Amino acid sequence: MTLPGHATTEGTERFRERFRGTAAEGHFRFEQNLWLSSVGVGTYLGGADEETDRSYTEAITRAVELGVNVIDTAANYRFQRSERSAGEAIRSLTAAGFAREELVVCTKGGYIPFDTHPPKGQDGVRAYVEETFVKTGVIEPSDIAAGSHCMTPRYLAHQVAQSLRNLGIETIDVYYVHNPETQLQVVSREEFDARLRAAFGQLERERSAGRLRFYGVATWNGFRAKAGTRGHHSLERMWELAREAGGEGHGFRFVQLPFNLAMPEALVAENQTHEGAQVSLLEAAKALGVTVVASASIMQGKVARDLPERVREPLGSLSTDAQTAIQFTRSTPGVTTALVGMSRRAHVEENLQLARVAPASSEDYGRLFRQNDE
Repeated sequence: MTLPGHATTEGTERFRERFRGTAAEGHFRFEQNLWLSSVGVGTYLGGADEETDRSYTEAITRAVELGVNVIDTAANYRFQRSERSAGEAIRSLTAAGFAREELVVCTKGGYIPFDTHPPKGQDGVRAYVEETFVKTGVIEPSDIAAGSHCMTPRYLAHQVAQSLRNLGIETIDVYYVHNPETQLQVVSREEFDARLRAAFGQLERERSAGRLRFYGVATWNGFRAKAGTRGHHSLERMWELAREAGGEGHGFRFVQLPFNLAMPEALVAENQTHEGAQVSLLEAAKALGVTVVASASIMQGKVARDLPERVREPLGSLSTDAQTAIQFTRSTPGVTTALVGMSRRAHVEENLQLARVAPASSEDYGRLFRQNDE
């Protein structure tokens, strides 16, 4: 069964109302005419096995029950298994009384994903790609960049359809082109722009057909790299490419990038240009009306332990360092949602105590930086 519908203003407002009296002020943020939770559940890590599948489904379900309505996944996460786990959770939640319109479901395409488990050896990988994508006419071998990445229109059409099946939904709320900077390892900037414009054109067609609502890019290095370097992304240029592909009403409205205590570039690096001025990614996104979602909020646990008191205290002296790290990310002006990979119910219940805690005030947040400068 495919669930119809998509996240709506009314639906996400209803989700917010479910937590009136329990969620703190500032936990929900209004962006793109939707109410999004300040913490979202990510699905990147974990084994390709049924136990992890069940654990993710339970974790996503519990996260929504505790006030999270942003669910983030990708076709290549755990060989499509994370999308399928998310789909199971969405079906369970709708059966339990949550409406599809309350949930903001996000996924990504770009990497060539295996199905359920990786093939054995390089020969197995080549045979899989040949049988699944080349012989079926989805891609030409020359479409593959850096041995793993593709964003041609035909390939993205295939991947959107595949993700819809995996998730069991009719419409994806946010679809990201996944790490497009991978292409810059092997093509010129001019060719990259042409490929990205074509990709956006396909995603505009998917919007017109009702298969997705918004789109954007999810990057690892692209928005953190220094301006002028080979792998750098210009948000303003991407916005222009989307306008060329879809007109003034285009759907390029979201970007995702790592942002945490150890990776603060979106805030502090003036590696973007907007109307001739050098600005940060967060400043450029605000000026363009693009919503910023932070990935790696606890950096796979690396910034979730042994935090000094000069960091903990301005952020509220919370119970755990993991909560403190998430609090930093969600309290950063311009960050709408802090994604946290959560595959276990216990981690969900620990981290989602933050739904009842207000983000750090601008004064306390600023104090964090003043202390570090002293």
